[in-house]
Amino acid sequence: MSTASAVRAGDVVRQAGRLFGGLLPGRADWAAVRRSPRRDLLAGLTVAVVALPLALAFGVTSGLGAQAGLVTAVVAGAVAAVFGGSNLQVSGPTGAMTVVLVPVVQQFGAGGVLMVGALAGLILIALALARLGRYVRYLPAPVIEGFTAGIAVVIALQQVPAALGVTGAHGEKVWAVAADAVARFAAHPRPAAIAVALGVAALMLLGGRWRPAVPFSLVGVAAATLLAELAPIDLTRIGELPQGLPAPSLDFVDLGALGVLLPSALAVAALAALESLLSATVADGMTVGERHDPDRELFGQGLANLASPVFGGIPATAAIARTAVNVRAGASSKLAALTHAVALAAIVLAAAPLVGRIPLAALAGVLLATTVRMVEAASLLALMRATRADAVVLVLTFAVTVIWDLVTAVVVGLAVAVVLALRAVARSARLEQVPLDTGEHSAEEHALLAEHIVAYRLDGPLFFAAAHTFLLELAEVSDVRVVILRMSRVSTVDATGAQVLGDAVARLRARGITVLLSGITPGHDQVLSTLGVADELRREGLVFADTPAAIRYARGVALAARPAWASVPSSARPRPPRTIR
Repeated sequence: MSTASAVRAGDVVRQAGRLFGGLLPGRADWAAVRRSPRRDLLAGLTVAVVALPLALAFGVTSGLGAQAGLVTAVVAGAVAAVFGGSNLQVSGPTGAMTVVLVPVVQQFGAGGVLMVGALAGLILIALALARLGRYVRYLPAPVIEGFTAGIAVVIALQQVPAALGVTGAHGEKVWAVAADAVARFAAHPRPAAIAVALGVAALMLLGGRWRPAVPFSLVGVAAATLLAELAPIDLTRIGELPQGLPAPSLDFVDLGALGVLLPSALAVAALAALESLLSATVADGMTVGERHDPDRELFGQGLANLASPVFGGIPATAAIARTAVNVRAGASSKLAALTHAVALAAIVLAAAPLVGRIPLAALAGVLLATTVRMVEAASLLALMRATRADAVVLVLTFAVTVIWDLVTAVVVGLAVAVVLALRAVARSARLEQVPLDTGEHSAEEHALLAEHIVAYRLDGPLFFAAAHTFLLELAEVSDVRVVILRMSRVSTVDATGAQVLGDAVARLRARGITVLLSGITPGHDQVLSTLGVADELRREGLVFADTPAAIRYARGVALAARPAWASVPSSARPRPPRTIR
């Protein structure tokens, strides 16, 4: 290799190091694994027991089948465990993701879902490289709680056909499909399916309160499968599953469909980022000393979503429920999540025929119980009572999630939250007249100054949402010779606020009023200078570093311009005519 080639290769390596710096596994991960490997192995096995029925159920609900759910839990779970930014996260298929995927399956088929997953993986990697993970924390709590509750309702509605033992129900929206299933069930009742679904759900909810450490989801599914095998009841089963993971394939790649699938991919990526980072935050809160890396977590989820479609899996994200089980089981490193994925792979290899005999109604019961656990009634009620704005955002996000879709709900919730927040901030901006310290002056001069000098203090943000109110209030100033605008308490200035300030100054000067500015901070001064606001005032020496200097100048202007009768005693002055109303 020539010297020039070696230099170029070195430059490429250094650029790659800067690009991926901090996103790849390091020594700290290995050090965490060595702390307590036995406890991590046991925690991983515990999570696998809990995750098995959920992976099957979410795979079925997504429309790609139980096998896709298992593949996702194995492949995405392993990749995210190795490359993710949390020692405690457990990734795989989730209910929130199936809500987004069902319309994609209906419109584009299984290949479209795989393509959407791969595109979402690329988007997540791009977000990680741009170091945008930290900004997810700014999502308002009412939006999060609103769409979480909405997702729970949507997942419950998705289970209605399987819980009622109905096949062939259809509709454009999930609530329409559920309504059609109820109508079909009323025409031809099948009590066995609904009894199994409700029985499994009740066992999970009641048993979970009695013995939280027992995996009642697996117990319920096993009991329902045994009942279906021994009793003469008609229940739809999962069906035959292949033993082992499918061979890797890129047959789903369709570059011509990029434009059509990109909106769905953006929605999947946004949901994966949001759910994963929220789950990591919850996991941190359940431990002492653990802190996740948000950018690395996005990178790990991106790689997981790139790998999962190659084996026929659906898009994945971190799962709060499985992560919480992992933490409670004593996990302290990535080894636990990796063990969970390996254990599920072993189940696929050894027990695929048995898994295929599980009734769909049992899996529906698992998800019905899961939706109940997703909704925290106390948190919802607290937000509803907090402020009217929070209640509006929460209810609106919830309703749009159920009626339309999750992506629309998040967009609408964020938009309304931003508008209400701007409204609240704009209301905090004040234009307040303040008294002047007239100092050592005669009573006549005091009166003159009070009549002809007005000082206003601007408090809060001067930005587009508050600028119009500011202009209206300042336009009402009359019967004065000098106006002092005190800017030291202005918290922020944007282009609109600066332009409105310039417009107000120009209007006052057009009426013969001298305008002085004082206390402009350097950051705000840069905005005003860039937009050319108050340039004329600067040239005339009417911009002051502090308010006392501005007041001294204003006194000089007012006293120099006082009328000849200002020194005459007030009793001898001519009185203005009275206006009779």
